[in-house]
Formats: sequence, structure tokens, C-alpha cells
Amino acid sequence: MTTFAGLPAHILLVHLIVVLAPLTALLAIAAAFFPAVRRRLVWLILAFAAITLIATPITTDAGEWLEERVDETGALETHTELGDTMVYFAAALAVVAIALVVVHLRERTHPVTSKPVVVAVAVLALVVGVGTMVQVYRIGDSGARATWGDTSLSEQGEDSE
Repeated sequence: MTTFAGLPAHILLVHLIVVLAPLTALLAIAAAFFPAVRRRLVWLILAFAAITLIATPITTDAGEWLEERVDETGALETHTELGDTMVYFAAALAVVAIALVVVHLRERTHPVTSKPVVVAVAVLALVVGVGTMVQVYRIGDSGARATWGDTSLSEQGEDSE
């Protein structure tokens, strides 16, 4: 995917990742620690994780297409390198979602699910979730710097006056 309605597809697709990856991470953490959340949202979390996993390489491919059409800078290189790591975080979110489904199904068939398994999944969800949110921030921040530079909005407003 290269363009959509004349805009580079990366610019549009990235918003899906920026919203869906942290949302999935937050829901996964909540589901890992609260059984009621897990019972209600486990399938939605799995669907969000799958969409994130599918959309991430499409988004990075679109970003690589765009990268070939703009001037190469250090900030762009940083953004590209960070962006290439997102697929690993998306895959880790999918693993957490699958683990949550396994815990959920096990709880339905065996009401007393092994406490160490539940704790391990909760720790995994917390580590992967926080890591994913931090990485999405880092990638987005580097992309903004690559696009807009280090100028603040107040500095841009002063330039236009």
C-alpha cells in the first residue's frame, strides 16, 4: 500500500497503530489483573491484537515506501529504525492475548486455575503492555521530529507573525 486518496498510506495507517496498540496493551493489562474484565473483553483483546499484528508490517512497508521519497535525515533514520521494531511488540501483544484466552478458557472449564499461571500471564501482560506503550511513544515522537523538527508550536507561531 503506497497512497490512499493522494496521501501517503503511512500517514493514515500509523494512526491505527498509535491508537490500537496502546489500547490493546491497556486492555490486556486490565484483563490480566481483573477476571471480570478478562471474561468480558478477552475476545475483543484478541481481535485488537490480531489487527495490530497485521497492520504493523503494512504500516512499516508504507513507511519504507515514503522514506524513499523524502530527504534522508538522521531523525528519519532513527524513526525508521524504531518503527522496524514495532512488529516485535505487536507479536508480543498477540502472544499475551493468546495467553489471556488460554487462561480464560481454562477458568471456564477449571474454576480453580493454577495461580502461578495467572500470575505469570499478568506479569507478561504488564511488561509487554508497558513496553508497547513506551515504544509507540518513542516511534511517534521520532516520527514527529523527523517530520517537524525540534520546533515547538509556540516557535512556529512566532515565525508566522
